[in-house]
Amino acid sequence: MASSLQPWVLLLIFPLLCLVLSPAALAAVFNDNFVAVGGTDSNHLVDQGTAVRLVLDKSSGAGFSSKEAYGSGFFHMRIKTPPGYSAGVVTAFYLSLTMEPEQGDHNEVDLEFLGNVDGKPVILQTNIFLNGKGDSEQRYELWFDAGADFHDYKILWNPYQLVVFVDDTPIRVLKNLAPSQFPVRPFKIRASIWDGSDWATGNVKYRVDYNRAPFTTVFQDFDVNGCPATGGASCGSPSLSWNAIQSLTPAQWEAYKDAKSKHMTYDYCTNKDRAYAQLPGECNNN
Repeated sequence: MASSLQPWVLLLIFPLLCLVLSPAALAAVFNDNFVAVGGTDSNHLVDQGTAVRLVLDKSSGAGFSSKEAYGSGFFHMRIKTPPGYSAGVVTAFYLSLTMEPEQGDHNEVDLEFLGNVDGKPVILQTNIFLNGKGDSEQRYELWFDAGADFHDYKILWNPYQLVVFVDDTPIRVLKNLAPSQFPVRPFKIRASIWDGSDWATGNVKYRVDYNRAPFTTVFQDFDVNGCPATGGASCGSPSLSWNAIQSLTPAQWEAYKDAKSKHMTYDYCTNKDRAYAQLPGECNNN
């Protein structure tokens, strides 16, 4: 005798189908949008599908890049830096068309996580290169243990502004006040781990201690919310969701000012040893 599927069984199955078919269940894996560009052996770049481990030891570091270049977007990555003692180790999440600076016209947006000694927080340094010139560093002591768990790091880049977020807190805001003071060329999304002993920790007082190696940073979330620069589309189109974000909300401005007052340890805008004919526009943020 044939059996029929009872209605109560459907009620049990339907939520499970929704879970399986949800966007979270279909999250991008590394190879969908990214490719290894350094430390490509399986020891230094460990591809686990929805997570990638970048490893630094005495023989090598590692890195990866997006396959596409983008003309605008809201880029993000979940990152867990090396836990414990990590002095001299630099983890980078950044935007740059090429791995090496182009002659004279290099544009780049850097988030560099500077490892530290035991008991001291990881320092997040941001830097923006425009037309081959950087020297616009800002540094924050992160207000959490960046090696204990994953946190969200995001870069909003559209025709109006460039904003760096730690979780949902803005920590850097560059408004597009003039083409010469704002990045307009396409970027690839990049990440790496490398030895920054010559500058990263304690003014060279602390170097990478390879007796404690390997040092491992883990990256997650390989979906890309960006406009491919080669697709023929207008990456400034208002139909792109991130291009609708023309300024911070009042609550975001307050969070930004609060983070600066409590956690910023260096700002190029206030460095009297650097001479500027005119301070960049972001130095007027208050």
